[in-house]
This record gives sequence, structure tokens and C-alpha cells, in this order.
Amino acid sequence: MDVLMTRCAGLDVHAETIVACVMIGEQDDELFIETETFPTLTKDLFRLLKWLENHGITHNCDGKYWDLLEARL
Repeated sequence: MDVLMTRCAGLDVHAETIVACVMIGEQDDELFIETETFPTLTKDLFRLLKWLENHGITHNCDGKYWDLLEARL
């Protein structure tokens, strides 16, 4: 059985940037996808947090799970 997270984000963390991608929806044809890059300064991390909150994100992932999100873009 596949588990579907309807409000998730993938984070690709680097030394100077974080690339964040949100995917919202229940089916491939109804997915809302948005990607944004944030610097890693404290003020920008708070901006990233607000961005995730504004999208109503309930789950996030990184590492190997990020690859799954990227494959769907």
C-alpha cells in the first residue's frame, strides 16, 4: 500500500543554500508544486519556516526521500 502525504516538502540542504520544494494535493493531475531557494542566514531560515507554514506543510523530508520528490517534477 502506498502512503500519500498531501502536504509535504523536500529540503535539499547545502552550506550556503536550502532548496525547498512543496507538493500539495492528492493525485498527480491535481498536484501544486513550488520550489524556492533560501540562503542559510538566520533571517532566511525564518523566512523558510514562514514559507512552509503558509503552505500548511505537515511533513518534510531530505536525503533519499528528496530524490523521490525531484523525480516527480
